[in-house]
Amino acid sequence: MTELNKKPKMLIVEDDFENQSFMRIFFKRKFEIATCDSETTFNEEYKPGEIDVIIMDISLRGEKDGLEITKTLREKGDDVPIVGLSAHAFQRDRENAKKAGVDVFLTKPVPNDTLYNAVRATLKEKNNFDIGDYGKTTN
Repeated sequence: MTELNKKPKMLIVEDDFENQSFMRIFFKRKFEIATCDSETTFNEEYKPGEIDVIIMDISLRGEKDGLEITKTLREKGDDVPIVGLSAHAFQRDRENAKKAGVDVFLTKPVPNDTLYNAVRATLKEKNNFDIGDYGKTTN
C-alpha cells in the first residue's frame, strides 16, 4: 500500500466471470479490486509494487496458466503474495503450485471464511499488514 488509510489493492486473476464477480463483491469492503482473465490481461493490469495481493486461478485458460504466470513473477524476483485457487485437489497439484511460488493453495470450492483468512494471513505474513476481521473495516 502506498498511502496511509488507503485500501490495499487486490488483483483477481480468474477466467470464470461468475467467480470473478463473486470475489469482487466479497472483497470490495477491504480492497481496491482489479480483475483480469488471461495472461494477456494480466500483463496489461499487473504493475509490480502496485498490487498488494493476487488471487490466482491456477488453471487459467490461455497460453500461460496461473502456475506459469506465478513462476514467471517469482523468477523476476517479485514476491507479491499469491493465493492460488484450483479445482484440482491432488497432492501433486498442491506441490506444483508451491514449486511455482504460490504462497497459499486452496481447492475450489473454498468456503468464504477460508478464502478470506488465507488472504489475510498471507498479507500479514508477507507485507506485515492486517486487513482485520471480515466484518470490521480497516479505517
